[in-house]
Amino acid sequence: MVERNRFLTALSHLIMIVGVLIVAFPVYLTFVASTHTTQEVVQVPMPLLPGSSTLDNYRAALLGEGTGGASHAPVGRMMTVSLIMALSIAVGKIAISLLSAFAIVYFRFPFRMAFFWGIFITLMLPVEVRILPTYKVVSDFGMLNSYAGLTIPLIASATATFLYRQFFLTVPDELAEAARMDGAGPMRFFVDVLLPLSATSTAALFVIQFIYGWNQYLWPLLVTTEERMYPVVMGIRQMISSGGDAQVEWNIVMATAVLAMIPPALVVMLMQKWFVKGLVDTEK
Repeated sequence: MVERNRFLTALSHLIMIVGVLIVAFPVYLTFVASTHTTQEVVQVPMPLLPGSSTLDNYRAALLGEGTGGASHAPVGRMMTVSLIMALSIAVGKIAISLLSAFAIVYFRFPFRMAFFWGIFITLMLPVEVRILPTYKVVSDFGMLNSYAGLTIPLIASATATFLYRQFFLTVPDELAEAARMDGAGPMRFFVDVLLPLSATSTAALFVIQFIYGWNQYLWPLLVTTEERMYPVVMGIRQMISSGGDAQVEWNIVMATAVLAMIPPALVVMLMQKWFVKGLVDTEK
């Protein structure tokens, strides 16, 4: 039995509180800046308490009513693009990885392991390395400024394929034999047995991949040239003009940043139980 030490308990709580404050203070500062006028935000020192321009700032951000010298794309539109992009990437990665791992584990075909290691080796080739040939392919297929161009090059995932393969290897062979004796075909076994068993892993991967898709910046920067296809993370950068601070409506930028935090935060909070279980559950 571990003996409790009041000093260590208090110290651990103090460290945790300090850590939370360090992480939360920039978020709080962003929210405060989104409730003031541009003049109040750029003054020194900036107010540390919420102001009275909250509704005006968030309405201007959502509808694209800014008056500065930078981009005024409606945040509502940009968040829709980001949501479609994040959902497509998350669902696409999970679907392709599930089917790939299922084929590698349960089907016997020539060069099966060679295909697996070929997929696994792509972990060494991130988007930044293969970005020029990928852009050339997307451009040749006419997928610039489209949802297909934003999502298709990013939906394959060697990591998810590897994780699902390792999980499927732990599934008892007796389940596959029992399903075969009951007359279930491969896809019936996949849908009725493997998918329910991998639900927690799928939930954890969905959270990770959703946030990955939502936070994409470099790839959308290359394949989108029209404001209507800007995702919100890219839109925030475009809202900051190259000029001085006087040309940037920092209150609108901060309101956009706060709005951009809400969807991934909601996904994490709503799926927290499944996410944690998928990462730490050992009784699979």
